Amino acid sequence: MPDLASLTATLAARQDLTPEQVASAAAALAAPEVDAGSKTAFLLALADKGETAAEVAEFARAFRGMAVDPGMGDRAAGAIDVVGTGGDHAGGFNVSSVVTLTLACAGMPVMKHGNRGITSQCGSADLFAALGVDLAASPEKLRRAPGELGYVFFFAPHFHPAFKHVAPVRKALAAQGRRTVFNLLGPLINPGRPAHSLAGVFAPRWVPQVAAAFEALGATAGLVAHGVIDDGRGIDEITTATANRVRGFGRLADVDGVWRAEDFGLRTAEFAGLKGGDLAANLVILEAILAGHGPAGLVDTIVLNTAVAMWIVGRTPDVRTGLEPARELLLGGAVRAKITATREFYSHP
Repeated sequence: MPDLASLTATLAARQDLTPEQVASAAAALAAPEVDAGSKTAFLLALADKGETAAEVAEFARAFRGMAVDPGMGDRAAGAIDVVGTGGDHAGGFNVSSVVTLTLACAGMPVMKHGNRGITSQCGSADLFAALGVDLAASPEKLRRAPGELGYVFFFAPHFHPAFKHVAPVRKALAAQGRRTVFNLLGPLINPGRPAHSLAGVFAPRWVPQVAAAFEALGATAGLVAHGVIDDGRGIDEITTATANRVRGFGRLADVDGVWRAEDFGLRTAEFAGLKGGDLAANLVILEAILAGHGPAGLVDTIVLNTAVAMWIVGRTPDVRTGLEPARELLLGGAVRAKITATREFYSHP
């Protein structure tokens, strides 16, 4: 079994890990026989040194290798994930989940990877389950979902059994306010391995780092973003209320800058209008959006993210071109019909 103590000493000496050392560390973190104290010391030493993009990419590669393969095959090449790391404590609504439904209505296959709320009151899994998604659906059912629904939801705990043996350590560190490399890995370890991603991160300094990690993993195209609310506060997605730090990867590697709502002809919103709550509150907000009287800034944020995703996969030549089609799908009844179709799909064997 790999010696985590020696790797921890390497990190304490402010030395970066080689790919081979990262693979060894990942195996030790996933091993039930390695004690929690050793795992804790290693993760803290890595965070204190500061993870490099190369290290993050190698951890993602290692845990991808341990993940359950959902068998998506060639569908991954044209698919996208819209996902955030979480951990921003901004209290935002489930934007990426509604974007997923809107993109599916546009005929763009989405492979959404998510979990129940951990640092939020309502995670993507909580919302999708309430909308009819069976989080425990069979592999065969999941393989049918992209073709019949236009999207599939991968409930993270079912696809990453290796995480079970480090979860208590992560939980204990989180209670101390300490983040680890695991707070960055979610967008990078989608088991379906979609070739495109619109990924949000919890802090601006991680935008270029995670983009570089996607690049190292060979992603076709995508964007990493962080929305700056004000000094010291931000959110793990693009919004119409924030200055959005963005960095592209793959085909979009030249994208690097700050985007604002007005850059796309949209009105700058107040962040308070983008907030969500618990599951019950978010279902009320979703109903208001679909009925045409949701908060304007939140509606625009969903529309903007949908248009960005359309552009990422090459459906539109630029972001602006996708705004009106996205708005029509969201408000014109298509998303409501997709929710009905979701309930029907998962209600039958």
